[in-house]
Amino acid sequence: MAIIGFPILGFFITIVLVRLQESWAIKEDHVIIQAEFYMTPDPSGEFMFDFDGDEIFHVDMEKKETVWRLEEFGRFASFEAQGALANIAVDKANLDIMIKRSNHTPNTNVPPEVTVFLNKPVELGEPNILICFIDKFSPPVINVTWLQNGKPVTTGVSETVFLPKEDLLFRKFHYLPFLPSTEDVYDCQVEHWGLDEPLLKHWEFEARTPLPETTENVVCALGLVVGLVGIVVGTMFIIKGVRRGSAAERRGPL
Repeated sequence: MAIIGFPILGFFITIVLVRLQESWAIKEDHVIIQAEFYMTPDPSGEFMFDFDGDEIFHVDMEKKETVWRLEEFGRFASFEAQGALANIAVDKANLDIMIKRSNHTPNTNVPPEVTVFLNKPVELGEPNILICFIDKFSPPVINVTWLQNGKPVTTGVSETVFLPKEDLLFRKFHYLPFLPSTEDVYDCQVEHWGLDEPLLKHWEFEARTPLPETTENVVCALGLVVGLVGIVVGTMFIIKGVRRGSAAERRGPL
């Protein structure tokens, strides 16, 4: 399904610098970001908190509840979702004003950069996770489809919310649990307004190429040569040391 349209984006961000030690110079050790946006003509928005590039929580606008990135976070902290909904309502009103003042100028489309990688080193038959990292794009509207042997896969897939960047662009992660095999190939298909056509990033199992026998023989030969050289040099130093000691004994004390 292709993405079409001309979005207008209102993006609001608040940054809190957390300093762990006193200093005359302004230097942040950690950064907490409160990011929220609202878009039109297809109404959508997001409210989230970010700590050093990792999501703390976001607010589900449909369920009107706070969703913690890790369940443990919600055990020692809380956030009232209604506060986020009120902020989004203000964002919508502000965006309406901005649209009129800008003569309905649409948002600039910045195409994403896409990378696919594994959660851990691959082993055939061992459960793993494929990660599709979509980076440096705007606006935050994107379609991502996992393909296994060219067919869409939806079982077990998950994703993050849109994560803000300091340059007002966005990034996002999509996850696919799978069992690596030599028969299956995978693609992460990304659609975005900044792309002329869907972007595919491919992954398939590649067996490690063993060293040729000639290379192994060369390595063994080099190791043997180095060992022999070490023995010869060591023996020479021992002989010289013994000779010096004998000469000193013959001369006697001064």
